[in-house]
Amino acid sequence: MDLILCHTTADFDALGAAVGLTRLLPGSKIVLTGGSHPPVRDFLALHRDEYPLIERRSVNPEKIRSLTVVDTQLRDRLGKAAEWLDLPNLKEIIVYDHHLGQESDIPATRSHISSVGAATTLIVEQLQQQEISLTSAEATVMALGIHVDTGSLTFDQSTPRDALALAWLMQQGASLSVISTYRDPGLSLQLQQLLTESLESLEYLCLRGYTVAWVILKTNAFVPGLSSLASELVELTEIDALLLANEYTFGENDLRLTIIGRSQIPKTNLNLLFQPLGGGGHSQAASLNLRKVDSQAILKQLLDGVKAQIPHPLTARDLMSSPVRTILPETTIAEAQRILLRYRHSGLSVVDTQGQLVGIISRRDIDIALHHGFSHAPVRGYMTRNLKTITPDTTLPQIESLMVTYDIGRLPVLENERLVGLVTRTDVLRELHQERDENEEGQKFKIQNDALGLANAALTKFKIPLSTELQNRLAPQLWQLLTTASLEAEKRGWHLYLVGGAVRDLLLAEATSDTLMIKDIDLVVDGFHKSADVGAGVELAKALQQLYPAARLEIHGAFQTAALLWHKDPELDSLWVDIATARTEFYPYPAANPEVEASSIRQDLYRRDFTINALALRLTSPRAGELLDFFGGLLDLQSRQIRVLHANSFIEDPTRIFRGVRFAVRFGFEIEPQTEEFIHYAINSGVYDRTAQENSRTPALQTRLKTELKHILEAPYWKSALQLLDNLGALQCIHPSLKLNLEILRQLRLLESCLQRFDPQPTLIHWEMRLEALIAHLKPQYRAKVAKNLQLQEDSIKRLQNLASAQTEVMESLLECESPSQVVQLLRQYDLPMLILIAVQSPRSLRHQIWEYLTVWTNVQPLLNGNDLKKLGYKPGPQYRQILDDMLAATLDEIIKDKTEAEEFLAQHYPK
Repeated sequence: MDLILCHTTADFDALGAAVGLTRLLPGSKIVLTGGSHPPVRDFLALHRDEYPLIERRSVNPEKIRSLTVVDTQLRDRLGKAAEWLDLPNLKEIIVYDHHLGQESDIPATRSHISSVGAATTLIVEQLQQQEISLTSAEATVMALGIHVDTGSLTFDQSTPRDALALAWLMQQGASLSVISTYRDPGLSLQLQQLLTESLESLEYLCLRGYTVAWVILKTNAFVPGLSSLASELVELTEIDALLLANEYTFGENDLRLTIIGRSQIPKTNLNLLFQPLGGGGHSQAASLNLRKVDSQAILKQLLDGVKAQIPHPLTARDLMSSPVRTILPETTIAEAQRILLRYRHSGLSVVDTQGQLVGIISRRDIDIALHHGFSHAPVRGYMTRNLKTITPDTTLPQIESLMVTYDIGRLPVLENERLVGLVTRTDVLRELHQERDENEEGQKFKIQNDALGLANAALTKFKIPLSTELQNRLAPQLWQLLTTASLEAEKRGWHLYLVGGAVRDLLLAEATSDTLMIKDIDLVVDGFHKSADVGAGVELAKALQQLYPAARLEIHGAFQTAALLWHKDPELDSLWVDIATARTEFYPYPAANPEVEASSIRQDLYRRDFTINALALRLTSPRAGELLDFFGGLLDLQSRQIRVLHANSFIEDPTRIFRGVRFAVRFGFEIEPQTEEFIHYAINSGVYDRTAQENSRTPALQTRLKTELKHILEAPYWKSALQLLDNLGALQCIHPSLKLNLEILRQLRLLESCLQRFDPQPTLIHWEMRLEALIAHLKPQYRAKVAKNLQLQEDSIKRLQNLASAQTEVMESLLECESPSQVVQLLRQYDLPMLILIAVQSPRSLRHQIWEYLTVWTNVQPLLNGNDLKKLGYKPGPQYRQILDDMLAATLDEIIKDKTEAEEFLAQHYPK
């Protein structure tokens, strides 16, 4: 007998999942282990005969072959049926559930646990995969399960998978009229009476803009349907969170307590509060049942937990951009327009000579002035003087209200009459509408990155705060370093962020993998209005170096960024930590080094290359663990795509093309179509050729391009990366004529064979050899010039400069060589890298001779050495070299084959 067990007080999700499983497990029966919700009870009163339901008391435990548990992972939620889990005759125990983060005490042989809104969704997906159709009655109860548990797809835990499952159930004939009847069946007479009592007895508190209510109802017996009562209370009173307690007796002296929790407050998680007491559920809805406890104490404990979870409201300090770009009233319209272009702003604050705010001018104001020919006019004539301002502590709802009431696009933030920041309409909209998964105490994101490169990676929820997950993912010594750095930043009133690739790699890492010891970390200090000092990053780096004296401190660049470097440290190994102040940048011309200025974390992230690298984790309190994603990087990680931040990105810096290709191949991602269009446009526009002709220094086509080529050519995926670069036309950045073809691909394959055979250790720098092979494919007159432009090592430049003449000499001379000794004499004047380059470009016959020279003839030694000559009576001197060379040639040419013949050769050609 195969049984499917619903938890006690079964809801529609448990019943719907169980009904679906009867189709996946033909012949199985459903057991309701202990009652059901009133709507489920009423539904079954009419529809029980549609489903294979049996009562627990009719089951013979000795005949049970398998158990499948739905919608729970806890045995105490199975009532007396939990005893069956310990039966020795069981072949299998399977669990289907959608509550993540629970410690299951069911000895399951298989588990299907996933972060969806309803357990029924998991069953629907398997039915679809097996192409099993349903009856209308089956589809209806399963659709009810998803509707009720997801609030008809309105609860936070709802996912696209639930929506797709509902759509399929509708195709299978789910009855909408039945669903509407039982999804919201109304309150029973008893619950209506308790509703009246609750409304009279509710207690309230307001905290941080949210209203929390609680009530204790005392009844003579258990009251079914309390969850419906709780939902009705929340809807009627418009409270944000509710704790509904029911104290009742079971029997004569058995005092019991049921508590139903509901919350609509962002970032609160009732499941996290109820679990330690033996309850559970979701972040928005949870419940528990206890016996013989102090009801007031339990309620107070939960109430304190809810209050502790209520987030502090966002304020202007959290939203604003700082420092603010300001201009004087005398600034011309033309100059203001240039500043807007440089910093990508939509408006500018106007201050007087004392730094007092006197007005704001928008891009629209400037455009109108320019249209009328007033580029020379001062901005004072066009700026807005009647300003609405806010303070750093103004809350987000207050900011939103001001913007809506007065149709204002930007609000200056003043503290002690000093301009310290600016909040724009975009800042507010981004905060209000940015898609976030706020399960439990903060945002929890994980990319399931299939190590085999499967295409079905998905964004899933974590059941612990991201800051905790970060701690679990990172090596302990690295976590300690980041903690120390955040504390040092907090002492100075700054925020500290982990940014870029480290955040991306943490999100992509498997939760079950070993802890990460990331070797390259970028930290950004955002001083807000408390400090716009460009040296903040350096100051923090110096403070850390005092605590980590083993690290070497480097201060570099005009912007005063700093780096801490460890070399083979017993704990931190060879770690590189870059620390900089938040900054924005401007490229004076394409492929130049950017000019940078202090700015906010948002501007700092905007200057980066791709959305998946424009993520930041806040390390400092009070919002430690918060993930900043202003540009949709998480969604791009989920969809496995590389998307550039802005259209001119590749015009400004062509090395971003190479980075994009490197990330795409490394992670198995696709380059997003519009991003690929931007790449093609930048390359085909000819901007790189023009800027190289017009400017003596183009670092993005020189040193930075070499660095990107190094990263690509030393990676195991370099062949795929080169092919993608060629498909995009990006190899033109090295030289306009460089393009992969069958011949150069053949040469690269030969190069790899040579490196594996002749330099296995290696002693040569293999990525440089690959780059030299690419450059060697160019016409001879371009090779040295390209090598110099990429600032290769001097010996590489000389090798490429002399390659053509050396190849000609070798090819012509080898044809005239009649013996191995002549080949050796010819080829030993060239080093191994030169011979490899010559070999890969030579015909097979000549390549065979070079190969034989490197594999055989270079290992041949004269049969007699200097000591032997001395013993034979030859006086040491310059002639030794000539004697040994002649003996080597004779040995190579097999004129002499052993020592006896060698001595005879010696006596004949060099008599004493």
